[in-house]
Amino acid sequence: MTTRPAWTFHRLTPERWDDLEVLFGERGACGGCWCMAWRLSRSRFEAQKGAGNKGAFKRLVKSGGMPGVLAYVGGQPVGWCAVAPREDYPALARSRVLKPVDGAPVWSITCLFIAKPYRRQGLSAALLEAAAQFARSRGAKLVEGYPVEPSGALPDPFVWTGLASSFRKAGFEEVARRSPTRPIMRRRNPSPRPSPRKREEGDQGQGAPGSGRGVGSRRLQRYGPVRGGVD
Repeated sequence: MTTRPAWTFHRLTPERWDDLEVLFGERGACGGCWCMAWRLSRSRFEAQKGAGNKGAFKRLVKSGGMPGVLAYVGGQPVGWCAVAPREDYPALARSRVLKPVDGAPVWSITCLFIAKPYRRQGLSAALLEAAAQFARSRGAKLVEGYPVEPSGALPDPFVWTGLASSFRKAGFEEVARRSPTRPIMRRRNPSPRPSPRKREEGDQGQGAPGSGRGVGSRRLQRYGPVRGGVD
């Protein structure tokens, strides 16, 4: 039996920008996107493909935006999942298929990128779990994704929003489908638990937003060895 590598997950902070560059490579993951497709108008995205998109995303990260989660194996970046409040992605509102389901405040998972040697090993589902935990630590009660569910095999670049099967493994459920191959899936996050020290002190607060404390790894253990939650 092959042993899966131990995965660790970290928020994308300014200190980890170089790791994202290594993972994305010269193409910015795919076609000069640099995870800006959902954040810009189509015309602006096309006009600044490549270096322009890279610069825009780097400024977002350097300003402290923390727009997603990186996956690592042995200190090497091997995966990325973009997650942020839905309003950070104006292109979603312009989509007939992906327009809002209702008025509930949600965080959106818009992109998954896995290094080729680590694909089809369950890392996508683990990254989705980590992203949901990260969103939870920032106060998100609902996390939403827009995967594809094709009738046949698709090349990897066409499944950059993830596969519905991976979302199901991470606890997401379908809430809408306006296209035969494009479900909208949601996961409801429980309220963040207070730390043991706070419980002893009688403080039932949720802790500092974004601290990541109290985000356990028990669900993540279903997908393979994981050290800790989202750091």
